Amino acid sequence: MKTRAVIDRFEEDKAVLLVGEEEERQVLWFRQDLPPEACEGDILYFSVEVDIEATEQAKNEVAKLLRKLTGQTEQTD
Repeated sequence: MKTRAVIDRFEEDKAVLLVGEEEERQVLWFRQDLPPEACEGDILYFSVEVDIEATEQAKNEVAKLLRKLTGQTEQTD
């Protein structure tokens, strides 16, 4: 999914981004996380995707920790 944003203005170390095709949502973004050449009025595109493998690994780690904390033994399939 690709999301459009325009840099509305800079406030100290943050950029105020107007997000969406209609620029209906306002989001604060750390200025240091933008390209150094980014200026007010620039149009940005953000690519957002789910990392299924990393998500599954994180869920497994949490489940493992929870079993350890509750004293449960690990189950095998």
